[in-house]
Amino acid sequence: MNKRIIERLKSESSTKWLYPGLGIKRWLILLLISITLISLGFGYLLRDIYTTWTFPPLVYYLTLQFIPRWGRALLFGLTGLSGVLVAMIQLSRSLLMPFIRPGQPSVVDTLYRHRQRERGPKVVALGGGTGLSTLLRGLKEHTTRITAIVTVADDGGSSGRLRRELGVLPPGDFRNCIAALADAEDLTVQLFQYRFGEGQGLDGHSFGNLFIAAMAQITGSFERAILESSRVLAVRGRILPSTLQNVTLCADLRSEGPTGPDWVQGESQITAADLPIERVFLQPDGVRAYPEAIRAVLDADLIVAGPGSLFTSVLPNLLVEDIAKAVRASRALKVFVCNVANQPGETDGFTVGDHVAALERHVGRGVFPHVLANCRRPPSLAEHPEIDPVPLSYDSGKSYQVWEADLIDEDNPWRHDPHKLARELMAFYETHTRR
Repeated sequence: MNKRIIERLKSESSTKWLYPGLGIKRWLILLLISITLISLGFGYLLRDIYTTWTFPPLVYYLTLQFIPRWGRALLFGLTGLSGVLVAMIQLSRSLLMPFIRPGQPSVVDTLYRHRQRERGPKVVALGGGTGLSTLLRGLKEHTTRITAIVTVADDGGSSGRLRRELGVLPPGDFRNCIAALADAEDLTVQLFQYRFGEGQGLDGHSFGNLFIAAMAQITGSFERAILESSRVLAVRGRILPSTLQNVTLCADLRSEGPTGPDWVQGESQITAADLPIERVFLQPDGVRAYPEAIRAVLDADLIVAGPGSLFTSVLPNLLVEDIAKAVRASRALKVFVCNVANQPGETDGFTVGDHVAALERHVGRGVFPHVLANCRRPPSLAEHPEIDPVPLSYDSGKSYQVWEADLIDEDNPWRHDPHKLARELMAFYETHTRR
């Protein structure tokens, strides 16, 4: 293994260290200037010795005085410069050897991409569940200035149990975001996502949920628990709750009975009811937004809502009134990412236009003037008859513009491919910025 690493280091082009933006050239120049100043001082000393001392004839040949002075200066300068470069390269290799892993990008490529990501746009992603973590997994390859604003209305599964028993905000969506943005070893991420399959009291819980809940007890606050958990996994970006209040997601459902709309309380009960959703809302009313989330929205270059469950993941963030106001006031580019497939019990039979119409019923027209939608129907759809692809149907005269692209994951055609999605969003942002 060590031999392969050494061969890989030798094969790397040393000129990559001169790429713009690495922060290397300025220190190389300072080093060369410093060495030059030391050499000048030493040269003055030698000059004084040369003019005042008498040397034996052998010194004439040892000091190459039979070569013209300009020739000696050039020879010594090139030899010294070559020695400095070789020494720096070998020193860098010796220092960086412990951080090289087989199969990973070279150190200089990793450093270059890190510098580029630090200069990326400030992106705010609104959502929850699998859709938000999918988006974050792709975005972290393009920018480190990411803020994920996560819904706190989850009341099912492990998160719901911890919420009821310990009084903490539901940690599940936060755990998924931390894992998606993590820059830690794969084993650490797997541990964070590990779900217990047996054991009294542990069955169904994930290690990450328990870790965050314990961290909240130790630090005294849920937001501090998320911050410290993010540090453990070296997260690229920030993960913030939309609110710190204990909220419940409620819905008015379209009932076929004479009594009018059914009222359902609890996120997990909304999809379980399997009835068309008229509207969703939070209880209690007037929920206060988390201040850091508002600041992130107002300071963003790009705001992305979705993908994810429209009524139970994306909209709950925007139902926090101050978050919605901040999105409207922000000068960022605002994009709604429509789902690839409809969610049973929530958006059955929806088109792209239906998704946007439901969004605008809750937050107003024109808040998200750009819509990104999948335009490719996967060839393997016949193997998954349960999938209901979202038809690319919408009214072009509405208050939004639809941008079509191939966004599907080849292995899971009902989901977005994180890298395709992130590339399209970054390309759209770059195009819009240039205009």
